[in-house]
Amino acid sequence: MQSSQIKHFDYIFTGTGLAALMTVYKMVLSGKFSDKSILLLDDDAKKTNDRTWCFWANEATLWNSIISKKWNSALFANENFNRNLELKPYQYNQIRGLDFYNFVFKAISKHSNITFLNEKVTDINELETHVFVGTEANRYTCNYLFNSIYTKALALNQTKYPVLQQHFVGWFIKSETEIFNSEQATFMDFSVEQRGNTRFMYVLPTSKTESLVEYTLFSEDLLPKEEYENEIQIYLRNLGADQYKIIEKEQGSIPMTCYPFWKKNTKRVLNIGTAGGWTKASTGYTFKNSDKKSSELIKFLQNNFSVKMSSFHKKNKFWFYDLLLLDILHRHNELGSSIFSSLFKKGNPALIFKFLDEETTFIEDLKVILKCPRLPFIKALFRVLIK
Repeated sequence: MQSSQIKHFDYIFTGTGLAALMTVYKMVLSGKFSDKSILLLDDDAKKTNDRTWCFWANEATLWNSIISKKWNSALFANENFNRNLELKPYQYNQIRGLDFYNFVFKAISKHSNITFLNEKVTDINELETHVFVGTEANRYTCNYLFNSIYTKALALNQTKYPVLQQHFVGWFIKSETEIFNSEQATFMDFSVEQRGNTRFMYVLPTSKTESLVEYTLFSEDLLPKEEYENEIQIYLRNLGADQYKIIEKEQGSIPMTCYPFWKKNTKRVLNIGTAGGWTKASTGYTFKNSDKKSSELIKFLQNNFSVKMSSFHKKNKFWFYDLLLLDILHRHNELGSSIFSSLFKKGNPALIFKFLDEETTFIEDLKVILKCPRLPFIKALFRVLIK
C-alpha cells in the first residue's frame, strides 16, 4: 500500500552495493554532508556474506580493519609453467562482503540524516527540479540521485563495444588434509582445460585446510552451474583434497565492457558502480576502482555542487587499453591464457599491479604492453581505429 505523502531527500541512492556504500561512508567521514538528508534504497537487506572482494595495496586504506586475510605472494600458472609472484611493495587483501556491510552500516547508523530502507525500486523519473523514485511500498523525491542498479540491456543492445562477463562459482571449503599454502594466493591458474575460452582457477587460502576455490571465465556466455562445480571438484581432487566440506558458496557475473555508461548521466542522476562503468573493464575488478571513483565523487560534490551530474567522468588511456584487450577476447576468447601468461611469465608483478591500478606513466605502460603478444593487439588497434 502506497503512502499518500511523498518524502523528499537531498540525495537518494538506488541500490546499496559497493559503490553506494563506499560513497555514503566517505560522505560521513568528510563531515561535509551532515546537513543533507540521504536515503538508501535496496531490496537486499545486506545481512549475508554474498561475495568476497579482493584488491592489492601498497599502503594503508580506509578498509584495513575489515581485511580478513593478506597475502605477500601469489601463484600464476598455466599448463606449461608456474611462477611465484613476490608482490612487494603490494599486498593482496581479502574483504568478506558481510564484514564490509556491517562496517559501513554501523558507521552510518550513528547519523540521523541517513536512512536505509529495505524496499525494491520500481521507478525512477527525472523532472526539471527534482527526481522521483518509486518503490513497491512508497514514493520519494530528491534533488540528486545516485543509481547503482545495473541495466543489462544498455550494454547488450549495442554492437560497438564488446561485452564479456567475468563469471564464476566459488566454494569456501575445509579439507581434512593440509593441501593449501596459506601464505600464497593463486592469482590465475590456467592449467584447467580452456575449451576455447579464457578459463582459470582462483584460490584464496586462509589456512592449510581452508580456502575459497573459484572457477572463473572471461567470456560472453555463462555455463550451467554444474559445469563450474564439476571443474572445482576436479581441481580439488588434483590438489589432493579427497575429503572436504563446503562451508559456503558464492557465484556472480560481472560485466566487462568499455561501453560508456557515463553518457547516461544527466543533470540530476549519476550512475555509479557497475551501472556507471566503475568496474575495471579488462579484469572485472571492482573494489579498488570503486574506492577511487567514490573518493573522486566526494570531491566533485564538494567542489561542483551546482554542476550537472553528467560532467562527472574522465576517459583516459587505460579505457583505450582495456578496449583493445576486450576486442581480442571477444573475437578470440581462446587467446586469454596466452595473453595473461606472457604478461606474468617475466613481467614485474608490482609494475603489472600499478598498471592495472591505472597509475603508470606511458613509458611504464609500454614495459607492460610489450610483454603481450603483439600481433593480436596490432590487429585490434587497427579495428578500433577504423570504427
